Amino acid sequence: MPTSLKPVVLQWYRHLDKGQQFYVTAIDEEEGTIEIQHFDGDVEEMDFDDWHNLAIKTIEPPEDWTGPMDDVERDDLGYTETGMTPEDWAEPLGEKGESTEAEAEAERREEEEGTEE
Repeated sequence: MPTSLKPVVLQWYRHLDKGQQFYVTAIDEEEGTIEIQHFDGDVEEMDFDDWHNLAIKTIEPPEDWTGPMDDVERDDLGYTETGMTPEDWAEPLGEKGESTEAEAEAERREEEEGTEE
């Protein structure tokens, strides 16, 4: 099943027959080549004829898109610190939607302050 999809740099694709995920890293129009990188890190170069013979579809980037990347530092991922305190770690876990004692106490104080105004 040949593809009519055009290669797009940084777009993720999945092989329909193999299930492998990859993304396009470069397109060289002059040379007529497309460079792709598989999720496991392997890099491959192919010509446009080979591309159009692939059975592929576009996909969203994998949740852990760092698979093919070498030496990705946590700071490079754009995650922010949560700002948790030691007291936060000591709090017991509750069911989703269930407030902890500290949260319930804070809500009571807010209500009391709101009625005093």
